[in-house]
This record gives sequence, C-alpha cells and structure tokens, in this order.
Amino acid sequence: MKTYKLIISVLIVITAFSFKSADKVTVWMIGDSTMANKSAKAAPETGWGMVMNEFVNTITRVSNHAVNGRSSKSFLDEGRWKVIHDSIKPGDYVIIQFGHNDEKPAENLHTDAATTYKELLRKYIDETRAKGANPIVCSSIVRRQFDGKGNLIDTHGAYIPASKEIALETKTPYVDMEALTRRLVSELGPEKSKSLYLFCKPDEYPNRKNGVQDSTHLNEVGARKVAALFVEDVKKQKLPLQGLLK
Repeated sequence: MKTYKLIISVLIVITAFSFKSADKVTVWMIGDSTMANKSAKAAPETGWGMVMNEFVNTITRVSNHAVNGRSSKSFLDEGRWKVIHDSIKPGDYVIIQFGHNDEKPAENLHTDAATTYKELLRKYIDETRAKGANPIVCSSIVRRQFDGKGNLIDTHGAYIPASKEIALETKTPYVDMEALTRRLVSELGPEKSKSLYLFCKPDEYPNRKNGVQDSTHLNEVGARKVAALFVEDVKKQKLPLQGLLK
C-alpha cells in the first residue's frame, strides 16, 4: 500500500510539472549573429538573445533561434522558420530582427529593402499571427563605425526605415533597436563604446590568440545592455510583452 501511494504521489508531481511547463509562454527570437547564441569557444562574443532569459518572469521561456550569418531570406530558405512555426502556440511571442546580412550581395542572403526584405518580414508577421501568437519587429543594432569627427556612420541604409514601414503597415509592435543602440554608442564615444563590442587583446582569451577588434558583434556586457534597451522600450511603449518581463 505504501509503495502504491508513493507511485501515485510521484505521478501527481510529474503531471503537475508537465502542465506547468506546457503553460509557459515562449518568446521566440529569430535573427542574425548580433542576437544569436554563441558557443564557449566564441567567447567573449555574446548575442543579446543569449541573455534575454534573465529579463523574463518564471512563466516565460526564451527560445533563441537567431543564427550567425543569416538574412531574412536564408533563414527561411534553410527551413529554420518552419521548425519554429510548427512549434508556436497561441499567446507566444516572436521577436524578428534581420538586416545585417540582407544588405550583403551574396545571392543566398541578399534582399531588396523596398521589396523582398519587407515581403519576408510580412511573411514572418502574418504566419506568426496565423498561429495566434504575437510578432514584434526590431531594427538591426548599430555597428560601431565612427567617422573622423566622432559621429556614427549609417551602415544599414534603407533597411532600417523599411523595417519600421512594414511594422506600421501591418500594425505590428516595433522596437527601433538601431536608434536605441545608436544613442548609447554615440554617448559613449569611439573609445568607451569598445566596452560593448568584441574587442580583446592577444591571448586575453584562449581562443583569441591574436586578439580581435570587431565593431559589429557584442561582448557579454554589450549584450546585456542591448537586451536591457529592448526591455526598457517594451515597457515604455506599454507593449503586451511587458507582462512577461521582470
């Protein structure tokens, strides 16, 4: 009898845990290397999606599917979106951030800002909503490229306004990460802003024998600051996602 009761108790706990896990809202993230998870050998490189789990509450989980080197086109063509789309539940969120690689000339990556880029963002938006989930469009984060006068150079061109346009056209929440990160990096200036990006001295990390100077990708400090900017703007706009944030 005691054994039977023990088995029943264990089953109740397992069942309760299963329901609890199933009830969690998932925040899906799709994008490129500035958002992506990194392996330990890539240290100190850190995508801002890697740390988003630190900003959500206990009923929420973050599933970051951003991948290095992907554009809105290649992410779709490689079947990466299908995997996510098949798993989206009503009430989930999908954060969409492409642009860094869409501007590249390679045939498997390139999209036109005014046409194919917007069409693909619309596809992600529409298919997210068709599953009863909530899309959020983000512009790309700024590259740390200053001119000789200490002003940041615009490296994304028409892709930034295009992301805003499609968000407005589809009435989708929009977080202008380019503007938010531009303000942060500009305030820090050419030297201090290196503290956010992938800069390290030779042999500072075992996998960085020659050091690195990378003004596109973030380090751990930068990733947390960028994720915090996203969270702050969601709360400032009072977007529904704020109910899942700490």
